[in-house]
Amino acid sequence: MACMKLGSKAEAFQRQGQAWFCTTGLPSDIVVEVGEMSFHLHKFPLLSRSGVMERLIAEASEAEEECTINLPDIPGGAKTFELVAKFCYGVKLELTASNVVYLRCAAEHLQMTEEYSEGNLISQTESFLNQVVLRSWKDSLKALQTCDDVLPYAEQLHITKRCIESLAAKASTDPNLFGWPVLEHGGPMQSPGGSVLWNGISTGARPKNTNSDWWYEDVSTLSLSLYKRLMEVMESRGIKQEIIAGSLASYAKAYLPGLNRRQTSGESSTRLTPAALGSPPSEEDQKILLEEIDRLLPMQKGLVPTKFLFGLLRTALILRVSTSCISNLEKRIGMQLDQAALDDLLMPNFSYSMETLYNVDCVQRIVEHFLAMDQVAGDASPCSIEDGQLIGSPSLTPITMVAKLIDGYLAEVAPDVNLKLPKFQALAAAVPEYARPLDDGLYRAIDIYLKSHPWLAESEREQLCRLMDCQKLSLEACTHAAQNERLPLRIIVQVLFFEQLQLRTSIAGCFLVSDNLDGSRQLRSGFAGSNEGGWATAVRENQVLKVGMDNMRMRVSELEKECSNMRQEIEKLGRPKGSSAWGAVSKKFGFKLKSQMCSAQEGSVSNQTNGTSKVEKLKDRHGKHKRTSSPPPSE
Repeated sequence: MACMKLGSKAEAFQRQGQAWFCTTGLPSDIVVEVGEMSFHLHKFPLLSRSGVMERLIAEASEAEEECTINLPDIPGGAKTFELVAKFCYGVKLELTASNVVYLRCAAEHLQMTEEYSEGNLISQTESFLNQVVLRSWKDSLKALQTCDDVLPYAEQLHITKRCIESLAAKASTDPNLFGWPVLEHGGPMQSPGGSVLWNGISTGARPKNTNSDWWYEDVSTLSLSLYKRLMEVMESRGIKQEIIAGSLASYAKAYLPGLNRRQTSGESSTRLTPAALGSPPSEEDQKILLEEIDRLLPMQKGLVPTKFLFGLLRTALILRVSTSCISNLEKRIGMQLDQAALDDLLMPNFSYSMETLYNVDCVQRIVEHFLAMDQVAGDASPCSIEDGQLIGSPSLTPITMVAKLIDGYLAEVAPDVNLKLPKFQALAAAVPEYARPLDDGLYRAIDIYLKSHPWLAESEREQLCRLMDCQKLSLEACTHAAQNERLPLRIIVQVLFFEQLQLRTSIAGCFLVSDNLDGSRQLRSGFAGSNEGGWATAVRENQVLKVGMDNMRMRVSELEKECSNMRQEIEKLGRPKGSSAWGAVSKKFGFKLKSQMCSAQEGSVSNQTNGTSKVEKLKDRHGKHKRTSSPPPSE
């Protein structure tokens, strides 16, 4: 056969429709069919480079005059075989990270070894992989992405493993440690103060970003199977769990559209999204991805933001993933529930029944997980409450934050008319009493629930109101509750009593402060001499204290009058003979008072007959609920 001198001229190859022709002046003597494409070539350039082609040409030449060979399984298909054919004809190939894996696998498939030709395709592609691709982060990533299309061949040649090892090594290396441009994913980089030197060689580039998360966005372009293997290798190399978890969160956001629903304007808009990667994955693919993310995430507190975990849980409920996956997500959230926001808890109910607007059952389970973890950690120690301040260990801070969070959640879900009383009570009672320094938030939620459920019976209202402790209401809440017609009579009486008790305590404290101020003024007078400015300030402070005490005395007097009128009206309703009327009232309304406190209170009550509007409301309500045979006499 005549020797064809093509050199590096690729113009000899021309495509016409679904066929490639080599225009060398000699007619083609072999047709190679790869898929729907036909290549009209010559035997000698092919068999001189490939052992497989030598064997197939020999077999085809014996069978028929026209030599036709079919290569249906060549890695990379017709596009790769076109490059292989040009290489066989001596056309110089431009090896890149995008085509080297296809060519390496095709060369192996066609047995293009040194036995047939020196500097054959296997040796050239292998050398390019080791000396160029695997030394670069960007090229290693591109090569790994192409492995998906020829995975069996790439696995057999260990190309996938080598790319993953290269990426894991570079991700676990601090670029500042060596001063060379590991990070090439940002495109061409230039040093503002001159080229960066590496071993005395000018690279003309510098690291674009040296944060630990610089590689998150890049690896998000990998398929799930390859990404999983990369994470496993990184974890085996000792990369911190926080970094692994951050990468998992970034990968999930790239393929789960539901996680980007509440993306803030401050977040990066260049982060890869399903739209940038192609069409969004199907629901089944998203379901598989979410369950895999759950398995890969370490079960450790604080590795990822709580908002991200709530996003995963919300998406999991929509996709109806496995029960175990949902349970794991609830446990993860429960471990760091004190870091959540109220908006996170407001998850719509995606069940078929649609019993309630929000998924209260899910929040209930999350709270139970938090309390279980809190007890294991030893944080759930009792404490006392004094003057509205929580007395106890600083470790109680998380549980008090959760208590405030749940009270706010109860107030949000309370207007739902489909929310049953047992569910509301169960969630409110799940938080321990010691976790609430004040019950104002709980009172607000109960009041909203009573307003939205006016059909509740009196017994159910009393049962609901027992969730709060009237002694832990602030003065403002007491004032509101004392005038709240939705509350049961028993609760209002308790609120009035404890409000009076708080005012008495406050007045006693003011007297004590006043005495201390008087003593300190006498001491100051001996040293201050003619310090008229300090004396004027003390006088003003004394006047302010006196005004405050006068106001409190008036409020106490009003409360005493109200209590006196209430006692008179209740006594008129009739009580069993031989028993103390006020004692019976105390037992009925659940007071646990010491005898000396009652005596002091009775001694301070003035006998007046004109009741306030609040007492009149109480009388009317009491008459309605008790339905006595003889109504109270009018004043």
